[in-house]
Amino acid sequence: MSDQTILIVDDTPQNLSILGELLQPLYRVRAANSGERALAIARSDLQPDIILLDVMMPGMDGYEVIRQLKQDEATRGIPVIFVTALTESSEEQRGLALGAVDYITKPFNPDIVLARIKTQLELKQARDILSDQNTWLEKEIARRMRENVMVQDLTIRALAALGEIRDLETGLHIVRTQRSIEILAHKLKDHPRFRDALAGNKLQMIVKAAPLHDIGKVGIPDAVLQKPGKLTPEEYEVMKAHPVLGANAIESAIDNALAGLDTAVVEQMSGAFEFLRVAQEICRGHHEKWDGSGYPAGLAGEDIPVSARLMALADVFDALMSRRVYKDAMALENVTAFLVEERGRHFDPDVVDAYLAMREQFAEIANRFHDEDQA
Repeated sequence: MSDQTILIVDDTPQNLSILGELLQPLYRVRAANSGERALAIARSDLQPDIILLDVMMPGMDGYEVIRQLKQDEATRGIPVIFVTALTESSEEQRGLALGAVDYITKPFNPDIVLARIKTQLELKQARDILSDQNTWLEKEIARRMRENVMVQDLTIRALAALGEIRDLETGLHIVRTQRSIEILAHKLKDHPRFRDALAGNKLQMIVKAAPLHDIGKVGIPDAVLQKPGKLTPEEYEVMKAHPVLGANAIESAIDNALAGLDTAVVEQMSGAFEFLRVAQEICRGHHEKWDGSGYPAGLAGEDIPVSARLMALADVFDALMSRRVYKDAMALENVTAFLVEERGRHFDPDVVDAYLAMREQFAEIANRFHDEDQA
């Protein structure tokens, strides 16, 4: 006997008996003498593999039963074969339109009944296997995508660490600034001036690219980068080269990648290159100032990319809140006073306003991810 279950729905005991005797040697058989009972069985844990459904029943007829079966996500996949004495083609068309897979007419021909049931069960089994395979594939694709995202994130962190590892005083700077820029971006995403720049996946690309903002420090000599004190004007000019060094390194990476790819592949991987362009923006522009007095290009106002404007505040906030060998960490109220003072000079005014609205979250990040020597 097969382990497949057939539900017979008919209000006539004689028909239930005839079909039951025919099918029981081959299948597990359940019976229902009303549409309501049929729906209850179909929605139970012991769901049938196929339903033989009488059309003409008192109360809820077969058409209403199949209509409710197909409206329910849990039961719409159960094949339904109508069993009826009606022979008009219009009735058959009506049933098929509602989702029936076949019609069996009374009186029953046992061979035809068994053949049609066998065919529909085999089709259902094939659909179930395909559905299981699709479900497995979807889960596997999702798992691999999660792995790829994790590998990408770890790669970004590793690259960012190249710039930080030689700067012994930055500690968890890249973690704190990434969290801070995420807070600012989410606060501003619906602002008319920032909506387009933060739409879709652009916001997450900015957040993901944020750790690369100081990657250009790999090109700064140790004597300057690791100097245990304040830099001289000459040394400061050397340090000011790191935004360009970082942006050029990313540009070189893009050019080298593009050189080995054909146009079709480049189009398929456009998202990866778009992300690198965002990282390049942040690298090059996070020391620009709203009033045009920053470096390396002296950009001002809206000419500074949104990503760089967000990073500018996140970077300065973290620098002021962190202790250095040449200075103590500032208190939150003093840092806030400085940022407000620089509103419209160093920083985009709306970015400062977003910080003021989210100041407590900034403070929480500074406390949660503090450097060990500042515990």
